Amino acid sequence: MTSPDNSSAPKPAQPEPYADRVYRSPSALIAGVVLLALAAWLGGDALVRGEGRTPWLALAALLLLVPLVVAYTLRPAVFAGTERLRVRNPFRTITVPWASVEGVRAGYSSELFAGDHKYQLWALPVSLRARKRAARQTTRGAAQDPHARGRASSAAGLSDAAPRRAPSDQAIEELRELAERHADSEGAQGAPSVRWAYEIIAPCAVGAVLLVVLTATG
Repeated sequence: MTSPDNSSAPKPAQPEPYADRVYRSPSALIAGVVLLALAAWLGGDALVRGEGRTPWLALAALLLLVPLVVAYTLRPAVFAGTERLRVRNPFRTITVPWASVEGVRAGYSSELFAGDHKYQLWALPVSLRARKRAARQTTRGAAQDPHARGRASSAAGLSDAAPRRAPSDQAIEELRELAERHADSEGAQGAPSVRWAYEIIAPCAVGAVLLVVLTATG
């Protein structure tokens, strides 16, 4: 009797890591799109219809301003994966394995502490107005009829006593939980690394130099 061949037996699928959580500022994205559209309209008109030195001045201004708008509005983002936290700020990207995260907090700005350094999280701006609004909603909810709300919440398995949070504070709390959960993972070890965004810095420098030269020789 021959033993069954298990070589062709299907192997259990390996669980795939979930996609990175991405944190951005919606208001910054909207402002960036509006500013870029305005720059394209005004700068394009000066490039096409301008006379003399105007097209060159417009080109220099676009080279300087467009990367800055992208850097401060569209570029900032925070990517939280299973092994590391990647912070994309205007002019550099900081990659921090979870084991190296010493703390994340939101005071007047959102900050990451890792490797004896402090990094600002540009993608998570702190809004004092949003905090006050969340506090008012929490106070208003606590002042309502506790019996009616208690029955509804118990049926849904929810707790109305949980305080509401501003979006930035909620994001910071999620990052803290991820850091605690993955700090001991094998792939989450290592030291922080920083990469400068030369794709932003280079055109800004070229535009600034060109603008200075054109102004000085005008």
